[in-house]
Amino acid sequence: MALQIGDRAPDFNLPDGEGNLVKLSDFQGKRVILYFYPRDNTPGCTKEACGFREAYPSYQAHDVIVLGISTDDAKSHSKFSTKFNLPFPLLSDQDGQVSTAYESYGLKKFMGKEYMGISRNTFVIDPTGKIEKIYLKVKPEQHAAAILADLGLA
Repeated sequence: MALQIGDRAPDFNLPDGEGNLVKLSDFQGKRVILYFYPRDNTPGCTKEACGFREAYPSYQAHDVIVLGISTDDAKSHSKFSTKFNLPFPLLSDQDGQVSTAYESYGLKKFMGKEYMGISRNTFVIDPTGKIEKIYLKVKPEQHAAAILADLGLA
């Protein structure tokens, strides 16, 4: 069954780029932006991450947590974060279990080839741990700013 607005967000425990474990439940009482992206250092993912970086002061001003998730390993995340000066954690979901729980991992097609991968989806989780908004197959360039506007935080 598809995740819906109002559903309890699936909890998780994933390592960040430094190997620290991050749990969704650690952020109870805060709004969380959970964005799933396919791969570090690719053009669209870089645009999306840099968009969140540019919007980050506005998210911080409203006490909103930003977390990026992909199947890349912690070392890749660390390099990507450093290269683009990302001020928020990127979490490593190497086995795709969390991405699957958020219906953001599955069969994809690109240039005639099929493969398993992450879809560019974002979930806004409210301070009680429930899904507040769902964005599917987002366009990376303006996504971070659009979420701020949708939440009335821009």
